[in-house]
Order: sequence, then structure tokens, then C-alpha cells
Amino acid sequence: MGTARIAAAFAAAKARGAVALLPYVPAGYPTLDTSRDVALALAAAGADLIEIGIPFSDPLADGATIQRATQVALKGGVTFDRCLDLVREIRPQVAAPLIFMGYYNPIHYRGIARTVADCAAAGVDGLIVPDLPPEEAGELLAAMRTHDLALIFLVSPVSSDTRLAQVAALGTGFLYCVSLTGVTGARSALSETLPAYVARVRAHTDLPLAVGFGLSTAAHVAQVAQLADGAVVASALIDRLTAAPGQEAAVAGAYLRELRGEA
Repeated sequence: MGTARIAAAFAAAKARGAVALLPYVPAGYPTLDTSRDVALALAAAGADLIEIGIPFSDPLADGATIQRATQVALKGGVTFDRCLDLVREIRPQVAAPLIFMGYYNPIHYRGIARTVADCAAAGVDGLIVPDLPPEEAGELLAAMRTHDLALIFLVSPVSSDTRLAQVAALGTGFLYCVSLTGVTGARSALSETLPAYVARVRAHTDLPLAVGFGLSTAAHVAQVAQLADGAVVASALIDRLTAAPGQEAAVAGAYLRELRGEA
């Protein structure tokens, strides 16, 4: 399904007059079983797409919250292969696209062709690889296209128009618009320059645009809904999971409904 499933998810949200919600689930935090239950709860609560974070020892784009979750997962023995097992388990129960977000080293180590084929077989719809620049993405992009999976690039407020045009020409699925300069982490307010930034990205592509980094409230989601097609919530969700040991799935579902303004 891959790119088609992602396109259908954004189209369905647009048809409802809503922004697509993309919650981030760190695989293996605090356990793989909990990750499964959280992902299923988010899907049941209406997540439009679900990002699954692959733990990595040096997550350079991530702030303290995701770094802590990553370390817990790594200490628990979570590997790329176990993340694939997680997708295989939940894919039959989840209609929403499942997007892996992870760094390039594990992909390169396993082998690009093997990794992409395994992702496709497991039911992954796309990859976000934050440390892979478009100039070095050719081999992975070719493999992804062979299996009709989306390779989703990140852009930032400091991306030049030349870089935006380059990424727009190569990316598939959607473009991930980092809302600010810096690492991930919940913020109290979004940048005042966000509207102009998203408009600049929009001028270069017809792909859906998803805004992430810093979103934590229903007000943030509503703000993004006026500008873009998707809203990514990561660190704030993890903070809620951390505060509710043993109740993570219920808390995740309630938080997603809250972000939609339903709670």
C-alpha cells in the first residue's frame, strides 16, 4: 500500500475538514508490549497516521524526552528487527499508515535493499530518516520506489528555496516541516513565523505538509490546521505515557481525543 495508503489518509482528513494527526510512538518504551498497546489505542482513537520511532544510540535531532525513551528501549534490547516484529503484529489491526522514523546507521548496517524489502513485507508505509540529506539519499530512494514506500524528508525554517525545491522533487508521501530550529520537545507556543514558513514550503510542492517539533496542545493542533495538512505530536505524548505507568494505552487514546478537541 505504501504511498497510496498515506495519500488516502491525508485525503480522508481533508474530506472531514480536519488536520491529520500523526502521533509518535517510541518502539520499546517502556516495553514493546506497551508500544503495541499504545499504537492500537491511538489507532482506535482516530490517529490518521502513526509514526513509530526506532531507537538509536545517537538521536541527534531529538530532545531530552525522546532521548530518554530511546535509552530505555535500547536497554530493553529493542532492535530494528524487533520494530519490524511490532509492525507485523499491529498491521492487521490498524488501517492507518505506519511510518518508521529512525536514523540512517541501522538502515545502512542491515543493508538498504534488505531493510526496505523487510519494511514492505511487514507493512511499513514509509520512512523518515532525519540525518539523511537528499544528496545522499539516492540508493534508499530507489529501493523505496521499487516497493512503493514513501521516503519522507524534513525541512526547517532555515531551509533555502533551493533546498526546498530539491526535497520537494525527491520526497514522497508528505513533507515533514520542522516548526523551529533545534531539537524535539514540547513547547508552550508555536513560532510566530510558522505561517510564512509553511507558505514558503507550500509554494514548492503539492505534497501534504505535516508540522512537527513542539506541538503539545489542542490549540497548537488547531493553529497548524489553518496552515498545513498534518500535525505531529511526539514528546508531549511521551511525557504523558511516562506520567502514567500501567495506564499508557488509555492515556494515549484520551490525549489524542483531547488534541482533536473532543475531550
